[in-house]
Amino acid sequence: MRMSMREHVVEQRANDQPPTVMVIDDDPGVRDSLGKLLRSAGFQVSLLGSVSEFLAADRPEGPACLVLDVRLPGQSGLELQRVLAGANRQLPIIFITGHGDIPMSVQAMKGGAIEFLTKPFREQDLLEAIQLGHARDRARLEQERAMAGLKVRFETLTPREREVMAVVVTGRLNKQIAADLGVSEITVKVHRGQVMRKMRASSLPDLARMADQLQLTPTKPHSPGRVA
Repeated sequence: MRMSMREHVVEQRANDQPPTVMVIDDDPGVRDSLGKLLRSAGFQVSLLGSVSEFLAADRPEGPACLVLDVRLPGQSGLELQRVLAGANRQLPIIFITGHGDIPMSVQAMKGGAIEFLTKPFREQDLLEAIQLGHARDRARLEQERAMAGLKVRFETLTPREREVMAVVVTGRLNKQIAADLGVSEITVKVHRGQVMRKMRASSLPDLARMADQLQLTPTKPHSPGRVA
């Protein structure tokens, strides 16, 4: 099925973005070393010296992950992890530290970190963790794009078609829906066909899945007897 122009532009722009690694470490030498390693591996790199610099920076549009030092001036890496989680800002995190301990690593991993690496660490271990982080973020972006496309298609429905869609997915028959909405059965059939076409649904279960993602709920039935 063909995409709308808006959906195509959103997906193409996201696909054009190279994977990015954002590094937060207050040691210039570590930042420089990691920057050289990551660029040689083909990543776009953003090197930052503090949490405040990170919060002021724009987030990359393509897949990204964060290589984060645990101990930083001001706000720590673990504190940033909690802030991001509280703001529902999903960004895969790989912690690095020269002063790690077990409680600290457990806290980081429970918070959803990809990996907790103690300096000096193997370059391959870091690169593998970054690849996993990018895979997770890419999956998140694809899910967001799919949801955005679904909303675009839903916006093309008329108010009556949205009403019909919300009831159709409950499994009610056309004649029952007609009675619920106070319209003729042929009107329901027409709207139902339009909904399936505009939403690009291949089946009723497919349409029901879309309705669930959109969190649609049937409106209160109209009084019977009105035909539209």
